Amino acid sequence: MTGIAAGLTGFAVLLALMAIRIPIAVSMLATGVVGYGLVNGWSPLLAYLKTNTYYQFSTYSLSVIPLFVLMGEFATRAGMSRALYRAAAAFLGQMRGGLAMASIGGCAAFGAICGSSLATAATMGQVALPEMRRYNYSGALSTGSLAAGGTLGILIPPSVILVLYALMTEQSIAKMFVAAMIPGVIAAVGYMIAVAVFVRLRPDAGPAAPAASWSERLAALKETWSIILIFTLVIVGMYRGWFTPTEGAAVGAFGAFVLAVLHGGMRLQGLIACLQGTAKTSAMIFLIMLGAEMFNAFLSATQTPMLASQMIVDSGLSPMLVLLAILLLYLAMGCVMDSMSMLLLTIPIFYPIIAGLDFGMNREDTLIWFGILAVVVVEVGLITPPVGMNVFVINGMARDVPMWESFKGVMPFLISDIIRIGFLIAFPVVTLGLVRALG
Repeated sequence: MTGIAAGLTGFAVLLALMAIRIPIAVSMLATGVVGYGLVNGWSPLLAYLKTNTYYQFSTYSLSVIPLFVLMGEFATRAGMSRALYRAAAAFLGQMRGGLAMASIGGCAAFGAICGSSLATAATMGQVALPEMRRYNYSGALSTGSLAAGGTLGILIPPSVILVLYALMTEQSIAKMFVAAMIPGVIAAVGYMIAVAVFVRLRPDAGPAAPAASWSERLAALKETWSIILIFTLVIVGMYRGWFTPTEGAAVGAFGAFVLAVLHGGMRLQGLIACLQGTAKTSAMIFLIMLGAEMFNAFLSATQTPMLASQMIVDSGLSPMLVLLAILLLYLAMGCVMDSMSMLLLTIPIFYPIIAGLDFGMNREDTLIWFGILAVVVVEVGLITPPVGMNVFVINGMARDVPMWESFKGVMPFLISDIIRIGFLIAFPVVTLGLVRALG
């Protein structure tokens, strides 16, 4: 069997294991171990497992992941989601669809201290769904806006997926965070515009809530100052070199812990729950990383990535056409795979291809731009049928809303996403401008 044939067979086996509902991490690990053993031999496999597993997980830079996860756990326990939603609702609630816009704004702000889309969607859903239900919002608009808003958790820094991408491609974590800021703001604004169009076409879907007084607005805004301080300190401190990404994550986790104690009333039981949640999430991430590493080692042994890269280079296709093909593949994969597994599986294959193409930028700018595009497209997969993990999370919390109505509700946001992706592809300066200005 040729290298390409062995690699494609491995992909087919991986998809078959996923189809019978074996966890993605176990599927990648099993396929990679068996495939590597068959290609390179079983003794080299044991030697690889013995050394590479330790080498991969003893890397100091990976400690940034559980620290950012812990920061998100503390932020949830501190009730930050409630404060952020109240502040957004105080300014936007009096508009038609205003509570849905407030949900998106709250998701964007909470994503800045959480870094997980599923956690952002679930946490904001607990706060926002009862309010939108109280004002007779349609099930489609309420669940669709929260599912879409939750996707901002992996784009707006700090983001675990951005950290993983930076580590895998040897890019600066701080620069990846800065590059994601403007696309993240554009995403939030685009979603709010989608809500405005939705309620213009269906005015009964999002009735206006009573207007808040300026004293109420200022009081709600005052509750968010500590959250803004933590976010600013972490991002600015990392970019200015005051501390490393790991130290920045530790500073953010400590700040969120202090807020959880002062405002959330966290006690010993809450602390134990946060540590357990962090351990479970981190273990899941690291197991997926191990599975992806093993599967990619198998693919490297078959030389599939190198052969595929050479085929693309020799095909004569323009760099932009290659990029579009990769992003379309991400969209298709996002319908059946979770975002982290997808990136860990594909980035080792795709980033050398992108780095070798000429987009009129230097290598670092190209990889940062591609990383943001990849995360944005992966983010779209979280609300794309038939899987749309965020849609399932929110729909599970709103049991009176049929699943088909929730998927119907995310359609305006998917249109907004497609427009945004086209804009970011056409104008790389939107992604790179802030990085260059601060560099």
